[in-house]
Formats: sequence, structure tokens, C-alpha cells
Amino acid sequence: MTASAERAGVIVVRSVGWDDTAAVALREAMGEEMGARYADRLASKPDYLPRGMNVEPESVAYTGVAYAGAVPVGHVALRRLGADLELKRMFVAPSHRGTGVARALLAAVEDAARALGGSRIILQTGDRQPDAVRVYEREGYAPIPRFPPYERLEGSHCFEKFLA
Repeated sequence: MTASAERAGVIVVRSVGWDDTAAVALREAMGEEMGARYADRLASKPDYLPRGMNVEPESVAYTGVAYAGAVPVGHVALRRLGADLELKRMFVAPSHRGTGVARALLAAVEDAARALGGSRIILQTGDRQPDAVRVYEREGYAPIPRFPPYERLEGSHCFEKFLA
């Protein structure tokens, strides 16, 4: 990437392994933020999170890390969930929210889904993430009923997008 591209705010999404150092760090940052947002629910209901929310590395079909220059600023993954591809662990560093990182991550994950033969992406997010809900709706994701394993998860919002 050229210095002028870096100054222009170009975001590059790179396909990486699930265990990539930047990917792991971004997921940890996401975990901290989500833990704080949902702390009361997690504290009051020990079984609040369904077992299927954990991502088993062998189920991951794609992992992408967004970079602003040399700085990792976003993460996204796809996992196989039955016949579907589920978007998991989408996260944008707070310092880069509103700069196009989410759009770049979604474009990359949709391209990856198409390359994997997928025709639809599904996802779940929570009611304490209204910014995420707005991004998904803006990018053409439509609300759907809660799907397993989220059907009993209080505050879940589920979405789908059919890919051309």
C-alpha cells in the first residue's frame, strides 16, 4: 500500500488463519467489550450464553482481518452452520468505527462466502449493539427469526442476506 493510499483511509482485508496473532487480539478485544456490555446478564444467568456461540476452529471457513495501513482494525469470520454460512466475530476497533471498516469486512466475507459456494449468510447480534444492527440493515441484511443456537438467547437479533 502506498503512503497516499494509507492517508486516504484505504482499508485492506486480508484472509488469515483463525489463530493469526492479529485475529486473536481483535477477538479478545471484542470479548472484553461484549463482556462489559452484557455483564449484568452474564452475572445473573450462568447459562445465558448458549453452547453453540463458541466457535470451534474446525468449523471456520474464512477469517479476515482489516488493516488501516499496518494496523489491524477489524475482524470477521465465517463458520459452517449446517447448510448455511454464519458470520461470526465481526468487530471493528473503536478507534476506526465509522470509517468504512465494517463495509470492507462485509464485502470481504460475502466474497469469501460466494467462493465457498454459499448463497446465504446468516448472523446473530445483540440488542446492546444497535450500531451493529444499523450496519447490517444498511448493508442489505434482513431480519429473520432466531435460529439455533440463539433461539433462547434474550435480546438476540438475527439476520440473513442472500448472495447474488
